[in-house]
Amino acid sequence: MVSLRFPFSFSQPAGGPRIPRHRRSSNGHFFAAFSAAAAAAGAATLVGVAAVSQNPKHPLIQNALNSFFFNHSFLSPFGSLSLADSSAAVVETKTRVSFPSILGDSLRLLGVGLRKKRILGLKNIDVYAYGVYANGDEVKKFLSEKYGNLSVSEIKDRKDLHDDLMEADIAMTIRLQIVYGKLSIRSVRSAFEESVGSRLQKFDGSNNKELLQRFTSQFKDEYKIPKGSVIDLSRERGYILRTTIDGKEVGSIQSKLLCKSILDLYIGEDPFDRQAKEDVKVNAASLLEK
Repeated sequence: MVSLRFPFSFSQPAGGPRIPRHRRSSNGHFFAAFSAAAAAAGAATLVGVAAVSQNPKHPLIQNALNSFFFNHSFLSPFGSLSLADSSAAVVETKTRVSFPSILGDSLRLLGVGLRKKRILGLKNIDVYAYGVYANGDEVKKFLSEKYGNLSVSEIKDRKDLHDDLMEADIAMTIRLQIVYGKLSIRSVRSAFEESVGSRLQKFDGSNNKELLQRFTSQFKDEYKIPKGSVIDLSRERGYILRTTIDGKEVGSIQSKLLCKSILDLYIGEDPFDRQAKEDVKVNAASLLEK
């Protein structure tokens, strides 16, 4: 693999996908028995759904896509690669989607991830790639003030660093780049209703229907999001969440709770891509070395 240069460390393939430890086993008989049982049990199911899975416009497929796109987390099977040229774009290796290392004048890319969804237990759909950005100077100032007596390596090891980033009044942007060509704005709206709604409940203890509706109503049916579309969810100073679709602002809401709920999807306790979350933590702490 050719090594790129960039000031931070991002997830990249390293000798092929890594198998999670809990999936490894040296017992050949177990895998043989498991494979035989899985083949026998799955044969009837595959026959029953084969015709449906071959037709992406079948109502069963469409309902599954619209209902479940954004609602579960996936581990990213990437290793870490160190990069060092701040002018270079960073590529999410599975989709080949590239993200600029600097967004605007001051937002630095801290991590890239991939949002996936398994449909009907048959295949994984790549929904969108995403990049997590933060104002480098603001992150550095915040971490210096809070962890001034700790080394960079100690800060990187802190489990509460992600919570600090979600709570702090610093500029951050989650950039989504759509890679699934049949994704509808209605699917996005429905998915955010569930995923963001659950986070509002998690952090506030109530359903906050009015706040959730204000956010999801920004994704109007008139907007089209074909493959390659870009959605920016930006937390600005003062806890203002500003949403843009392909560069056009579609709404802004002042709410610390909403900002935290959005960020929790990507760097919180149960993120869409765990490797991306770890990259964000490591690269945020690394800003103190600059």
